[in-house]
Amino acid sequence: MSSILSLTSNMTSPNQPVLVRDTFATAFVKNLIVVLVWLTLTYINSILIATFFRHQIFYEDPRYILFIHMVINDGIQLTVTITLLILSYIIYKINVSFCCFFILVAVFTTRNTPVNLAAMAIERYLSICKPLHYTQLCTVRRTYTVIGMIWFICVAPDITDLFVTLATEPLSFFHESVFCLRQNVFKDPILAQKRKAFDIIYFSCVFLTLVVTYLKVMFAAQGLSSANTSAKKARNTILLHGVQLAMCLLSYISPSVEIVLLIMFPGRILEIRYANYLLVYILPRFLSPIIYGARDKKFRKYFKKTLLRCRCKYTVKPVAPLNKERM
Repeated sequence: MSSILSLTSNMTSPNQPVLVRDTFATAFVKNLIVVLVWLTLTYINSILIATFFRHQIFYEDPRYILFIHMVINDGIQLTVTITLLILSYIIYKINVSFCCFFILVAVFTTRNTPVNLAAMAIERYLSICKPLHYTQLCTVRRTYTVIGMIWFICVAPDITDLFVTLATEPLSFFHESVFCLRQNVFKDPILAQKRKAFDIIYFSCVFLTLVVTYLKVMFAAQGLSSANTSAKKARNTILLHGVQLAMCLLSYISPSVEIVLLIMFPGRILEIRYANYLLVYILPRFLSPIIYGARDKKFRKYFKKTLLRCRCKYTVKPVAPLNKERM
């Protein structure tokens, strides 16, 4: 994650990075916007999670299990990245060990979302194109196994960055304080090349999965008149997953795009990185509540009930007047 605070090279002294900071008013407004967005999304996600766990109909359905896993994952990712953003403004440099933890959690959760979307697309494909085998293929136990595999696939390639750093850097390095960027902690050039290779692999596999499942479901919608409505809904859901995926995959190409924009607009470095952060890390997290919280009729029904129940808790009930004693 690129921080809004940034280091730029000084033309007269290329080895001495210069700290570029926002003014206090600008920094306050930017942080206020991000925190308000975080509070809004946290509130919505909390209602979604409460709706899921309060109704057995959802946590026995693989579709909603994968959905709520993505909601929780996105909540963790958003909290970690916003924490890093605020820390970069308040204390600027943090301990390397803490920075490693924050960076790895942010990377793991960022990678999880596209892979989880691919799993959800496959689930929709099986429910429409393999209805007779769906209950055998998509069980609750297998769904949790898939979630475990998602975490393994996303954690394994990047946890090696930590092992390489432990092997190549002295122990004293982990007691230093740095500006918390991935390249400042995991500095080996080989790691950057490995990261690009895995980004290409992730992008290709997830993209192909969504394209294939969308086409399969689209053909099913054309051929099955009785299940036409259900198939069309599944097709539209996968299409929305594709939009969400495209926005999530911006995180893979955003560093390159950011470099190009910085070359084109060298004096707008802070604005470019702030806009990049909002577009890549925050905006895609708004789509999950829309796809299931608003579009899905079954989930929307229980979501409204949970929302009303939460509001009622904060409603002050009037105290009934005491009956006067009869003379």
